Amino acid sequence: MRAFCSRYLLILALLLGGAIGFCAPLTIGATSLYAQTAAENGPNYKEWNALAKRAESDLAEARASSGAFEALRAELATWREGFLAAQSINQTRIDTLAEQISSLGPLPAEGQSEASEIAQRRKELAAQMNTLTAPRATAVEAYSRADGLIREIDTLLRTRQTNELLQLGPSPLNPVEWPGALADMRDTGLGLYNEGKSALASQSQRAEARENLPVTLFFLAVALVLLVRGRMWMEQLTLMVQSRAGDNPATRALSGFFASLGQLIVPVFGLIALTSALNSTGLLGFRGQIIADGLILLGIAVFGARWLAGRLFPRMQIHPDPILDFVPEKAAEARAYSTALGFLFGLVAPLNIIFAYELYSETTRAILSFPLLAIAGLILFRFGQLLRSLLRNSDSGQSSHYLRDSVIGFAGRAAMIVGIGAPILAGIGYYSAAQGILWPTIRSLALVGLLIVISRLLTDVYALITRKDEKTAREELVPVLMSFALVIAALPVFALTLGARVADLTELWARFRSGVRIGEVQISPTNFLTFAFVFAIGYLITRVVQRTLRSSVLPKTRLDLGGQNAVRVGLGYVGIFLSALLAVTTAGIDLSSFAIVAGALSVGIGFGLQNIVSNFVSGIILLIERPISEGDWIEVGGQMGFVRDISVRATRIETFDRTDVIVPNADLISGQVTNYTRGNSVGRVTIRVGVAYGTDTRRVESILREIAEAHSMVSLNPAPQVLFFGFGADSLDFEIRAILPDVKLIMHVQSDLNHAIAARFAEEKIEIPFAQRDIWLRNPEALHPAQSSAQAAAPKAGIKVTSKPRKSAAKTDKPSDPKV
Repeated sequence: MRAFCSRYLLILALLLGGAIGFCAPLTIGATSLYAQTAAENGPNYKEWNALAKRAESDLAEARASSGAFEALRAELATWREGFLAAQSINQTRIDTLAEQISSLGPLPAEGQSEASEIAQRRKELAAQMNTLTAPRATAVEAYSRADGLIREIDTLLRTRQTNELLQLGPSPLNPVEWPGALADMRDTGLGLYNEGKSALASQSQRAEARENLPVTLFFLAVALVLLVRGRMWMEQLTLMVQSRAGDNPATRALSGFFASLGQLIVPVFGLIALTSALNSTGLLGFRGQIIADGLILLGIAVFGARWLAGRLFPRMQIHPDPILDFVPEKAAEARAYSTALGFLFGLVAPLNIIFAYELYSETTRAILSFPLLAIAGLILFRFGQLLRSLLRNSDSGQSSHYLRDSVIGFAGRAAMIVGIGAPILAGIGYYSAAQGILWPTIRSLALVGLLIVISRLLTDVYALITRKDEKTAREELVPVLMSFALVIAALPVFALTLGARVADLTELWARFRSGVRIGEVQISPTNFLTFAFVFAIGYLITRVVQRTLRSSVLPKTRLDLGGQNAVRVGLGYVGIFLSALLAVTTAGIDLSSFAIVAGALSVGIGFGLQNIVSNFVSGIILLIERPISEGDWIEVGGQMGFVRDISVRATRIETFDRTDVIVPNADLISGQVTNYTRGNSVGRVTIRVGVAYGTDTRRVESILREIAEAHSMVSLNPAPQVLFFGFGADSLDFEIRAILPDVKLIMHVQSDLNHAIAARFAEEKIEIPFAQRDIWLRNPEALHPAQSSAQAAAPKAGIKVTSKPRKSAAKTDKPSDPKV
């Protein structure tokens, strides 16, 4: 009994985890272990040559089966990993020898000689270098040979796979072929009957069945309970857990998700118990064993599809914004179609095992599989129509649903096309092509649904941790990044689902691990990760030091705000530069090999990046000379405001309208800049005022001085000045010049002084004049009807309108004197 349980628990674990996804890490781990051993001891090139010759012979004949070529390819890939690791043998010693040779100086020019001791030492070091680099050269050659053989095998297998898919076989719709298929089915049924009859006729097997009868009855009882009532109990448990989880949608969703797993696990354990009961009887033959094992596969497919459909199309909607918002009738229809597709997909594996055991012909396989393909295609087509109807009923104009609608639309269209195309191909005779597009499409749709469920689960976990509502959490960056990482991690599974081989993925991984070669430098993912890690650590340390200086050290110094900012920013540039240099050195990247790239980059900078480089250098000058600093009030290019940030490329100025103006640093260095607060905040306010002719100028001067000195923001040392500027066209002009401790308040002070001047002049009966003019009309008789209205309106505007006869028009060309 323990053996039976252990066996089927293992099958369940492999199926739930994915047999391919579980075995791929083991293959990679074994390959890495061999590579480490090869790097320590060196490859056995005698064995390698024998394997390479055998592989070349098999490829030349191309008669081996695809399975044999897959095994040969795996062996070659293991050797290739060993050769890749062997390329770094003696690397430390080689680097040391290179430094020793370099320390001896360059080789003497032609016709010159060097000291015999140096020449002898150079010869010895060169001999050692040749000895140490010989294994590397051998490993590089062997790696190239293994890589070439692997490429040939991949090409051969892809060609065979393509030919198989495009092979035209007999049509299952041809009635002439049906009798043979029916005869094969009858033979399988007779074989199953004879196995059972033979087992019952065997006395030992009957005795074993009687001996295991209690175990058989126990397993049957457990299977009956779990299969008949287990799922219903789990559904009731899920609803109960969700109802008691509170009002938080995230809590209810998480509780319902973990409770719903029982709807998958409990029935599958019921099938395991049923299979264990059948096996414990000892009456099953080989065909019966295939059927018993197929029950587990079928159950996993059916109950897994029902569980996934229940999460995607639930009976009771929990989330306020569901991804697939079907009405209850459509949701029930989608659950039924999903379960049916799971049932049909679960029949594929047992049928293929039976086909292989019975050695059915291609004709029999096509005829027996066609009903399965046709029904699955019809259901898939209807399922695609359901998805398209959801897209038509949704509000596709919302930008937040654009990606969802795109995926649903593509999935629905693909399901409809494949649902119609696969049965047609199978009916024509392209049985392999129909199998190759129908079942991968169903698997892909299931995988997409599973990713949607897991993505929503991660969002709910994030919402629960951050205590935010589900809609707000879904719109933040962290859930989006988690979903993106989930999709990236699922890409290999998608590739396998769509028909890619495990060898294709391992080949991509091997290419990724080998890296790329730039010149004579081989950059591998290890180098890149080392560079990224060291640079990240250096960058983090730089930011911590900057924050410490800004918050704890620099405020206690005598540096002004601009100087503190210059020190902090300059230290940041130096820290980033040193971090990049240390990361490159730690990663082992030889920068001398990038000389050509650096030269091309210099030419590009000279022609296309002049402004960027100019702004960068100007930014460095601004930080060193500090003609402007953060917080300064400046005017440049007609823009006036406060400096808020000085970066590498540009400076940000906040105007009085609270808008940001980005000024390139080169304009601040080469152009004219007015800095109102450079060094200190002291400034001067200037106010001009005019009084009527005939006013006592000394009295006006005294009043203006009193007004200026009375303001609290006007400095008394030096005292404000009142100047009699001159005789204007309409007034006697005076000007107040006062020093302010804070020039940033100039607008407020100017406004206050203007108010005070207006009020004081009104008290003192001092007139602030305005200009008046006489208007002479040449032909008043033409404007006679409007004369009265113009004369009535003229006094309001301070204008005197005078008319004269036309005969005196020549004398009125000259304007009259102004009347003040």
